[in-house]
Amino acid sequence: RRAPEKNLPLLMRSFHALTASRTSAKLLLVGDGPSRAQLEAQARPNVVFAGMRRGEDLANHFASADLFLYPSITETFGNVTGEALASGLPVVAYDYAAAALLVRDGHNGLHVRFDDGDAFVKAAVRASRAECLAHLRQRTAASVSHLGWRTAVERLVEKLHTAIARKRQHAKAHAKLDSAAH
Repeated sequence: RRAPEKNLPLLMRSFHALTASRTSAKLLLVGDGPSRAQLEAQARPNVVFAGMRRGEDLANHFASADLFLYPSITETFGNVTGEALASGLPVVAYDYAAAALLVRDGHNGLHVRFDDGDAFVKAAVRASRAECLAHLRQRTAASVSHLGWRTAVERLVEKLHTAIARKRQHAKAHAKLDSAAH
């Protein structure tokens, strides 16, 4: 989604800094939204607007990339972080929300302090360097291989069983107290 909550001016600033050393780099923007027209008006020829994509087509777009820049400071989770990692893309993001949970700094991406735009730009440039990119890419997909609906449901069921067991223990303890008081 191309919208203000994505912090797109920082994305563009990061990409322009990155192209200072990687002049052949391209920025691939997937999605539509209220900010798309403004972005297209400011874009350079090395920015590609792919529009909305789904399913295998979206997966192919992820597969065509080398790095995922995620500068949002307002999203509560951002599933796209896990999708990028699962697609083999190192992620540059703030140490916040989904990225704080999924991105291990220097392992499968780079974290920067929340809302530090200058640090984000520097991290994007650093991550785009061939040696850093190769290092980070080695671990991306494996770092999120434990995620998925099956795992999420299993964890939910486990938590529910734990809550039920605690409730039963609590009820037994109250029953003993009640019988001791009579």
